[in-house]
Amino acid sequence: MKVAVVGATGLVGSVMLKVLAERNFPVTELIPVASAKSAGKEVEFKGKKYKVVTVDDAIAMKPDVALFSAGGDTSLAEAPRFADAGVVVIDNSSAWRMDPTKKLVVPEVNANVLTSNDKIIANPNCSTIQMVVVLKPLHQKYKIKRVVVSTYQSVTGTGVKAVDQLMNERNGIEGPMAYPYPIDLNVIPQIDVFQDNGYTKEEMKMILETQKILGDNSIKVTATTVRIPVMGGHSEAVNIEFENDFDLAEVRSLLEAQQGVIVQDDPANLIYPMPKDAHNKDEVFVGRIRRDESQDNTLNLWVVADNLRKGAATNAVQIAEYLLKEGLLPA
Repeated sequence: MKVAVVGATGLVGSVMLKVLAERNFPVTELIPVASAKSAGKEVEFKGKKYKVVTVDDAIAMKPDVALFSAGGDTSLAEAPRFADAGVVVIDNSSAWRMDPTKKLVVPEVNANVLTSNDKIIANPNCSTIQMVVVLKPLHQKYKIKRVVVSTYQSVTGTGVKAVDQLMNERNGIEGPMAYPYPIDLNVIPQIDVFQDNGYTKEEMKMILETQKILGDNSIKVTATTVRIPVMGGHSEAVNIEFENDFDLAEVRSLLEAQQGVIVQDDPANLIYPMPKDAHNKDEVFVGRIRRDESQDNTLNLWVVADNLRKGAATNAVQIAEYLLKEGLLPA
């Protein structure tokens, strides 16, 4: 299995290499890919050094699958070239997510939509991924009418420059700014650019992607996405209104049975999910499970996941694992 990782020198790309190794994905030849200025650099995979190559070199090497995490512009330009060469592309950018001809996949939720004809597969937004894993069994049982979500997102979602900004500020060092304002001891209620409707692009991603992944445009979603000075993962306060009433014990049972979810919900002992505990984990953690007492058939949840892993790298590798298991990649 020849595996190309496009954007191998970036934050998510490096985690993709780590996840491929940890999950023992059957890589017989690794092809790390980055921009021309990074060509010749080395990355490490399973104790061995690999030289970074350009996109042209990678396509010539005929990989079986390419995991992309190099930004939307690169994906729009280069993913079709890989696909035309017979390579299955799993893309982590927003470039293809809302393209009606491309599948948007979270394996625990809707991997069954994939076929051998899918050559470019979209990895959803990090915040959407962790939410829909939790929503899936609840929607199946009670039918979701509306979701109100507020996010508390790690600086790692922006990249290395944002991590550096936070640590520089914490240590009193002046340096490049990833955000228009200080992030340490602060909260910034803006992720990505504002749209004409007053929502940010990140908020609209959560709205539109949730409907596409769950295959139900009748679900109403509204979001407020916020950047906070933490590492380790994204947190979400999720309020869900159902068509049908629910039993809290049954809700917990459904979530405990959902693949990829760990329930941490014991308020008496102050047990609930936190980013520091989700860090370097592949699961989605859920707690603070309680009724919304202000209206009928409505539930409150607190959802946490490592945005670089389940929110990006792990989800992409899981898609590749599913394709391999189903015979949709070369064995």
